[in-house]
Amino acid sequence: MATILLVLQLLILLIRPSLPQNLHPSDLTALLSIKATLTDLSPTNPFFSTWNLTAPDPCSSFAGLTCTLRRVTALSLGEPSFPLAGTLPASLSLLTDLTQLLLSPGLVTGPIPLQLAHLTNLRVLSLTSNRLTGPIPTALSTLRRLHTLDLSRNQLSGSLPPTLTDLPQLKILILASNSLSGTLPQTVNSPLLHLDLKDNKLTGPLPSSLPSSLRYLSLSQNLMWGPLPNGLQTLSELAFLDLSMNRFAGPIPAQLLSLPALFNIFLQRNNLSGGLGSGPRPGPVPGSIVDLSHNCLSGELSSVLEGVESLFLNNNRFTGEVPEAYVKSVCRGSTRLLYLQHNYLTGIPLREGVVLPDAASLCVSYNCMVPPPAVVMTCPASAGGVVTRPAAQCSVFSHNGNTGG
Repeated sequence: MATILLVLQLLILLIRPSLPQNLHPSDLTALLSIKATLTDLSPTNPFFSTWNLTAPDPCSSFAGLTCTLRRVTALSLGEPSFPLAGTLPASLSLLTDLTQLLLSPGLVTGPIPLQLAHLTNLRVLSLTSNRLTGPIPTALSTLRRLHTLDLSRNQLSGSLPPTLTDLPQLKILILASNSLSGTLPQTVNSPLLHLDLKDNKLTGPLPSSLPSSLRYLSLSQNLMWGPLPNGLQTLSELAFLDLSMNRFAGPIPAQLLSLPALFNIFLQRNNLSGGLGSGPRPGPVPGSIVDLSHNCLSGELSSVLEGVESLFLNNNRFTGEVPEAYVKSVCRGSTRLLYLQHNYLTGIPLREGVVLPDAASLCVSYNCMVPPPAVVMTCPASAGGVVTRPAAQCSVFSHNGNTGG
C-alpha cells in the first residue's frame, strides 16, 4: 500500500498543472487510491464515471462527495444500483476532515483498514452488506466522536472490542449478521439508543448494565445463555426487545412486560420459566407484538398482555383458564392474533355461537379443554390436527407440573 501511495503522489506532482486546485492534495491522493482499489460492477452506468480527476471542481462533480473548504467531509461510495467490488484502501485515512464514510451494499472484500482510526472527526461509519472479513479493529475505539457504527451483513469474525461500547458519543451500534463470537462486556457505557447484534455466534450472559437511553435491543439468533438481568426492567425508553432463539433461562423480570414504551417483545425459543407477572400496561397499541412461544413458562395466565395486537404464548406450560380480558380484546378487535396452542389450559370464556371478527386469528388447540371450545379457530399448520391433549398428559401435568409442551 505504501508503494501505491508513493506512485500516486508522484503522479500528482507530474500532472499537477492539470489537476484541480480547490481540493487538498492529501484528499486527492486518497481519492486516486480509492478509484484504483475499488471496481464498478455496473457496466452501463458505473459509479466512478463522474470521477474525472481533471475536472475543475471534484467537490461538485464527483458522485458521493461532500466538501468544506477544500477538504472532503463526507464520502458515500457506491449506490444501491451502482455496487462496487475490490478492497478498502488504507489511504482513506488521509481524509482527515471526514465526518461520514458510507459504503453501499456490494462485493467489497478484505479487512477493515486499521488506519480508519486516524479519522478522528468521523461521526458516521457505515460499511454494511458487503463481504468484509477479519476482526473489528480495536483501534476504532479511539474514534471519540463516533455516533453511528454499522458493519452489519458482512463476514466479520472475532470478538467485540470491549472498549467499543465505552465510546462517549456512540448512539447507534449495528453489527448484525456477521460471525462474531465471544462474550459481551458486562457494562455498556456508551449512551446507546440502538444496539443490534443479532445473527452472530455470541455466547455468555447479557450485560448486567445497559444504558438507560436504550430504545432498541436485538441479540436474537446467537448462542447466549444465563438469566435475563433485572436491569432490563429499568429501561424505561425501551420500545423494541428481541432476545429470541438463544439459550436464556430463568424467569422473565417481573416488570419487564409492563414497561410503558415496550410494544415489541420477542423472547421465543429460549428456556425461560416461571409466570408472566402482573402490572399495569398501556391500552391497546396498533402494531404491538409479543412472542413468548416455545419456552417453559408456566402457571396461570395473567392479563398483563391484554390488548397486544399479536400475542404468541403457544408451546409453553400454562394452566388454568384463559383470562376473560384476552377474549374481550379479541372480540373487540384490539387483539388480532392470539396463539395459545400446545399448553395445558383448561378453559376459555367464549359463549357458544360467538362469532369472532373476520380479521381475528385464535388458536387454542392441543390444550386440556374438555369439551373443546365451540368456535372456529385459525391455527397455523404447526399446531397439528389434534384439538385436545390426551387426558393422561393433562392429568400427569396437573399433578406433577413436569411435562413438556
